[in-house]
Amino acid sequence: MRRTLIRSATVISMDDAIGDLSTGDVLVEGSRIVDVRPSIDIGSGAAETEIIDGKDRIVIPGLINAHMHTWQTALRGYAANWTLLEYFRRMHAGLATVFRPEDIHIATLVGALNQINCGTTTLVDWCHNNPTPDHTDAAVRGLIESGIRAAFFHGSPKPEPKPGEPHFSEIPHPRREVERLLAGPLADRDGLVTLGLAILGPHYSTLDVAMHDFRLARELNLIASMHQGGGPAKTPGGWEKLIEAGLVGAGINIVHGNDLPDDLLDRLVDLGVSFSVTPENEMIQGHGFPITGRLLKRGVRPTIGIDLESVLAGDLLSVARVALSMQRALDNAESRKVSGTIPATTTIPVREALRWITTEGARMLGREHQIGSLTPGKLADLVIINASDLNLHPVHDAVATVVMQTSLANIEAVMIGGTWKKRNGRLLVKGLETKKELLAQSGRRLVQNIERQGRAA
Repeated sequence: MRRTLIRSATVISMDDAIGDLSTGDVLVEGSRIVDVRPSIDIGSGAAETEIIDGKDRIVIPGLINAHMHTWQTALRGYAANWTLLEYFRRMHAGLATVFRPEDIHIATLVGALNQINCGTTTLVDWCHNNPTPDHTDAAVRGLIESGIRAAFFHGSPKPEPKPGEPHFSEIPHPRREVERLLAGPLADRDGLVTLGLAILGPHYSTLDVAMHDFRLARELNLIASMHQGGGPAKTPGGWEKLIEAGLVGAGINIVHGNDLPDDLLDRLVDLGVSFSVTPENEMIQGHGFPITGRLLKRGVRPTIGIDLESVLAGDLLSVARVALSMQRALDNAESRKVSGTIPATTTIPVREALRWITTEGARMLGREHQIGSLTPGKLADLVIINASDLNLHPVHDAVATVVMQTSLANIEAVMIGGTWKKRNGRLLVKGLETKKELLAQSGRRLVQNIERQGRAA
């Protein structure tokens, strides 16, 4: 069995029992972490162990991106100036309709590789542009080929209906397709790529559809994730009816939630619902202020997602920093309003932001026993940061260095399940330039196609 020892590094375990080690070792055997402590003696096993010098390095758990529409990777930056209303019209009712399965495949593959490159080891791929099983299979294949750990949240497209067709809000989630995936490529509930449901929810569907989808998720024991926000709800009072039916609880995930009233938010929190905030995109496109602080006041933490690379960068550490900075700004402004001065000390320490993209992401996925911290027995998903780099040196507070200053340039190595996916600052993937060119070709074709349709109209 292969063994790797990272020696004499600064270790941020995110495990309260282990804590932070200013100088510590991490031992990996096979796919799992077997020991984390100040010094590990491997004795006679040294000859069979790869030893990594951790001097001037920070080791953290692999990051967990809780929400991203990876199918839009080939359109990077294309939607940067769109409001949410423009996005609905020009992406879902426009560009999304001209995607072929091969477009979904290359976007998902390269998007997932970029996540690894940025230090993400688990990606929640919220795929809602899969009009055919071939599109779905192309996305799943891209995730598997990338080598990332992923939760494939199977969604449904949202085009404008053609004459005689029902609106997407009236279409229940396709049971047959979900069962096909569970019997096929996503059968292993503990596999590298697992299945969840990206349903419409009461904000975007009729009550009958919402009831159907919630029941389907519960019956199949799958996480049901849904967008909440962006214009008026399709089913006013829908959440209350779902709660009355006993369908809301752990395993339900709300994305955004900016406009949730306080009393409903209280009920959802009490029922164990999880929340995924995409702070940068929410502010850019007009969702409203992220609900980070509203959740923290209720004793729960958010998870954090990128959302759209068609709008912003795929660097999860940067988005966590935006979430932290925005909520501190809101707290400071509230303090000025109430007391005439800013708080005596910061309202949110930087460690909180690191929790949002590690331990909380694992909890949302129901995999906190497997990922999210550097804990013996858990899967060996970890990131090594080069703290000797000019923009990080010297390090006074390792957690602050990671959250407030680390960028893609500092992600030296990434391990997923005990296997190196990035070493010495380079992705370990064959044919990357060819993949990039295929992505560029896909993006050009999509844009040219939709622009041609616009001129014809």
